[in-house]
Amino acid sequence: MCGIVGWVDFSRDLRLESGTIAAMTGTMRARGPDGEGVWSCAHAAVGHRRLAVIDPAGGSQPMTAAYGEHGEPVVLTYNGELYNYRELRAELMLRGHRFRTASDTEVLLTAYLEWGADFARRLVGIYAAALWDARREELVLVRDRLGVKPLYFHSYPHGVLFASEPKGILANPLFRPRVREESLPILLNPRLTMPGETPLDGLEQVRPGHVVVVDRAGTHQAPYWRLVSREHTDDLPATVAAVRGLLDDIVAHELRADVPLCTLLSGGLDSSAVTALAQRHTVPGPVRSFSVDFVGAEDDFRPTALRPERDAPYARLAADHLGTDHTEVVLDPRGFAGVHDVTLRARDLPTLGQFDESMYLLFEAVRRHSTVALSGEAADEVFGGYPWFFDPAVVWRDTFPWLGDAPRLADCLAPDLRARLRPEQVERDRYATLLACVPHLDGEGGLEARMREVLYLSMQGPLAYLLDRVDRMSMATGLEVRVPFCDHRLVEYVWNVPWAMKTADGREKSLLRAAMRDVLPAKVLDRPKSGYPASHAPGYGQSVRARIRRLLADRDSPLREALDQDRVWALARSDRDTMTFADTAHMLLPLVETDAWMRAYGVELAG
Repeated sequence: MCGIVGWVDFSRDLRLESGTIAAMTGTMRARGPDGEGVWSCAHAAVGHRRLAVIDPAGGSQPMTAAYGEHGEPVVLTYNGELYNYRELRAELMLRGHRFRTASDTEVLLTAYLEWGADFARRLVGIYAAALWDARREELVLVRDRLGVKPLYFHSYPHGVLFASEPKGILANPLFRPRVREESLPILLNPRLTMPGETPLDGLEQVRPGHVVVVDRAGTHQAPYWRLVSREHTDDLPATVAAVRGLLDDIVAHELRADVPLCTLLSGGLDSSAVTALAQRHTVPGPVRSFSVDFVGAEDDFRPTALRPERDAPYARLAADHLGTDHTEVVLDPRGFAGVHDVTLRARDLPTLGQFDESMYLLFEAVRRHSTVALSGEAADEVFGGYPWFFDPAVVWRDTFPWLGDAPRLADCLAPDLRARLRPEQVERDRYATLLACVPHLDGEGGLEARMREVLYLSMQGPLAYLLDRVDRMSMATGLEVRVPFCDHRLVEYVWNVPWAMKTADGREKSLLRAAMRDVLPAKVLDRPKSGYPASHAPGYGQSVRARIRRLLADRDSPLREALDQDRVWALARSDRDTMTFADTAHMLLPLVETDAWMRAYGVELAG
């Protein structure tokens, strides 16, 4: 994994802007601690910071290739991993190409030379790449199908800025951070964010599964992949066997690395499945695995619908059963505040408080031993694992299922803002827009059709929200996290399995459970879904409420005037349980984190 940046401008000579492109590249240092490179010409400049994973000696970037009669350069800066790079390399060699390195970077560049922008359809992996094609004076940006790796861009009349993270674009004086009032609902609930959208005015993301082309005519974005609904013809045994076969092949490919590798093991079904398959392919010796727990968790833990049990006992059980070389990382919640500024700078957007802080500290500990980690993220969205998938009142409610009946933070906006923004209508409009994108299956109705919608909706904002957190917190420590359940071949297959088959044993993730039954202990297989752990230490909730008090009392707060103080206090005093939040302190986090972000980045709130 790496960090990439770039600048295309058809109205100026970017060879004279070396200081700016160096500053943009320097912001990616954490993502790429192993090397740096910059390439520029009259109208294009690209930068790269490298985390060496495949072919450390030969994969330096930006990587160039001379092409055409006059040897014009095609230049690549790339963040990600191609899991099928060996297979693509062999195919390209049969087509007459020769390779100087053993890197997947050169394979990606050569694939573009062979197939043009259509090369993305042939890639299997997680990637965000930018190619400057001097022959056409054209920039091509491409992002993987599920959006595992980030890629931001800012278009303006004469060109575009792009980067792996907003900080790369913020380092260019052409961009100034500003938030419009209309973006407040997604700041307060990031899961409402539409594909490609960000809360910063003028800042977009390349949508998952899309290619963006920038030329003198402007910026054009088009999909190269989308989910397609087809009739599923396999019976249940064949479906289970297919899932197992796909996962086995996916994990085997994702173990390809020239650096130390491990798994993240919570003791849940998803991470245990990945670890079990990794253990089978790790030769010689056991795979390393890591879990997280908190000081005092045995006394402080309080079960909720999304976190009914502690992870620690199950992680130990799974590690012992599988024979991994296991490490339990025990964090003290009192230390979370000490890394808040680090997690804020990692995101360039409001953080998730303790959830970002604990994940960053976990990854920091993992990075001391490994450069690559495999994770179980996205299995719930793909196989149907969340509690709200099984609550009919929530499933059939005409809104986003994960919102349920939880209070909306947008209801805490000041009355005049609420009247202008109409957050209830914003939620309905976004829901209707995404619902219209669901690829329905002809003749499908009832619960089957509705669950196709629920799963599709869950693979939009909520999955992007989780993948973004993992990317930012891992890359802030120089750790690459791979996510086997985001392999598009698995997603495509499971997408078309009927809901009745996905719940064949009457529970969530029936297919995954059946596929892993021969390698996991019964207690892990039958464990109910439990989300990423939250600390329930009493001091944490108290600190969040103290920050709320300071925010509402501080006349210099950029957010204070946008809030209805009475409503904020009513929510802060509430002890109401919800399905998705650990407690009301968790629910209030976006208020204090948005305030902290706006202060730190000098973000202007514009009408």
